[in-house]
Amino acid sequence: MGKLGKKARKFAKKNLPSVLKQRRKNKIVFKKRPSKKDKQDVAEKVVKTAEVSNGRDTESEVTMTTSLDALFAENDSFMVSDDSDSDGYLSEDPSSENITRNDNDVALEDDRDKHTLSIQNQKIYEELTEQKKSLDKLKKKDPKFVKFLESYNKNKISKVQGMYSDEDEIDEDLTGLDDDDSATTKHKLLTCSLINSWSKSVKEDHSESALTSLVNAYRAACHLGHEETEFIIQDNETFCNIYTFMLSEADNIFRGLLKIPSANRKKDSILELKNTPRWKKVKPMVKSYLRSTLFLLKQVTDLDILAFSITRLRASIIFFAAFPSLLNRVIQIIVPLWATGGGTLSSSSFLVIQDVISVFGSNYFDTCFIKTYNAYIARCRSMETVDAKHIEFLRDSFVNLCSLDVEKSCNKALVSIQQLAYILRHAKQKENKEAIKKIYSWQYAQCIDIWVLFISTNANESDIQPLLQMIIELINGISNLFPGSRYIPLRTRCIQWLNKLSNSCGIFIPVASLILDMLEYKVSKEGSKSRKSVKLASNLKLPKFWLKSQNFLEQCVYTAVELLSAHFLQWSFHISFPELATIPLIRLKKFYERTTVESLRRVVKRLMDQVEQNVEFVQKKRDDVAFSPKDHESVDLFLQFEKALNTPFTQYYKSVVEKAASKMSTSHVEPKRVNVKRKKTANGGESNTAVSLKEADANVDSKGKKRRVVVQVEG
Repeated sequence: MGKLGKKARKFAKKNLPSVLKQRRKNKIVFKKRPSKKDKQDVAEKVVKTAEVSNGRDTESEVTMTTSLDALFAENDSFMVSDDSDSDGYLSEDPSSENITRNDNDVALEDDRDKHTLSIQNQKIYEELTEQKKSLDKLKKKDPKFVKFLESYNKNKISKVQGMYSDEDEIDEDLTGLDDDDSATTKHKLLTCSLINSWSKSVKEDHSESALTSLVNAYRAACHLGHEETEFIIQDNETFCNIYTFMLSEADNIFRGLLKIPSANRKKDSILELKNTPRWKKVKPMVKSYLRSTLFLLKQVTDLDILAFSITRLRASIIFFAAFPSLLNRVIQIIVPLWATGGGTLSSSSFLVIQDVISVFGSNYFDTCFIKTYNAYIARCRSMETVDAKHIEFLRDSFVNLCSLDVEKSCNKALVSIQQLAYILRHAKQKENKEAIKKIYSWQYAQCIDIWVLFISTNANESDIQPLLQMIIELINGISNLFPGSRYIPLRTRCIQWLNKLSNSCGIFIPVASLILDMLEYKVSKEGSKSRKSVKLASNLKLPKFWLKSQNFLEQCVYTAVELLSAHFLQWSFHISFPELATIPLIRLKKFYERTTVESLRRVVKRLMDQVEQNVEFVQKKRDDVAFSPKDHESVDLFLQFEKALNTPFTQYYKSVVEKAASKMSTSHVEPKRVNVKRKKTANGGESNTAVSLKEADANVDSKGKKRRVVVQVEG
């Protein structure tokens, strides 16, 4: 057969099935144009989701980005805009209804009816708002214009009100045009005696007018220094009385007026009262109290005040059922306090987030998940400046949050793990230095950490199995990507993750070879004890100078012994333990024969002895059984009674863990520097001999005589 012509070759190149198939394969990953909102982020890529374990191909595509904290975009489109930080002051006239008036409020109602408003009505509201702002500016600049408004025909205003009579807050804004200039310019002085009398009237006489006055005073106290108010607070004691009384008693007072038990935490109890006269009277006061408290949380910096305010706000969480936009604002304010706070503030903030999901259902789960995830990842950018215990608390609380809705969390975890796998695959294929650097970053490590803990916590769920397989492959890929000695901290974390997954899920994961590789690293002959301390707990990559010191070899051996002990402990009562320990024992014996450091030889020898004793114990018990290896039930029940006892290997593992914990606590202490006053020698030179603390009292010279040495210890 002759050669194809030029046109035939061109046609084949474009239309052969194999060519088209390869072209489609190459187009699986393509660049996506970045949105205007994320200009600073790196280019996003779209990849198809991997096949799940049941064999089905998911048709949906997942947007993957190399930015870890931009994986889940915060979608605030469902939030109704509400620019004002608080409602205006309530009318204290007992003959009039409790309506609010504030020049800065946007005319929107905070209940469910606003979600049904048409786009046309929303445009009208925006136009009215702009007109209102322009009127405010004219009033300040032109006093004559104010007089013109006072003499304006009220009939025309009432006609405009009639056009929009279905919206209460629009009526308030329009009627406010008459009252803006006639608003009280007199400032009411708030004193301790006045606040105490109001408080007494509310508690004993259930006075609604006194409660209204207290709500107004509380709003003034929360906005003190941020806007001009109708009230003047006399002193700090008055401010504290207002603040303490409202936060301590407001929830009980509102529940008493609405006849809602204090233990009731169901949102339906509020929604059922929506059209009742009782709710219409109490609603403005509840709304003003909630919004003033939220404004206070944004302004206060004292941790104790914040924790107390959040705790009391949590007690009134069911009242947010009537104000969805305020509930969204709660999430926006509380999540940063949870991430950046500490101690009581973080724990109380998390309880509010947890209550939002439990009280208002899974509709708010996605919002809470995305915001807490992004806040956690942003907090993990640098572990050197963050308390490790606080990060651990954030991780544990986030996993508890995910456990409230395991199904949704599994879907989110799948997307996150796929992103981590995408970054790893990109680093392997392209050998991209930025991608490799991102893998041994704390953000990447903490992402894996939270999903390992989530899978371990919910190991009994059937939907966890696909995630388990993916996370194991990901961790193995990371450990194989960084075989160098500088990455021992990262490899140690990988082994700890695999041990945790193996222990919680009850599956065997071979980690012994990864652990024993640490014993193969060598130190140069001139290596010695390093005087510089390295915080291994806050590093994923060791400095180069550490590799040339004797501390490096000790760290490798102690870490390997600790990890091997944890691995052997899990399977120490399994019927296959003798076979599992055979190869590790051979490699440990080779290291024991090769090393010359006596302290390390003792540690390894003790581990070998304990493992060999356990092998003999299991072998002896196994020789006495009558069932075959195919009897899985009997195999699973093997040594279950002995497992509850305090065996020698269990005691050995506890001692290893205690020693490791003591070393971690002392590794952060900087070694004391010893300065020796150099002594003139016979030839006029100076002696450069280093003197340790133990040799401070006396030092032995070449002739065997003791000589005194003056030592100065700094620090």
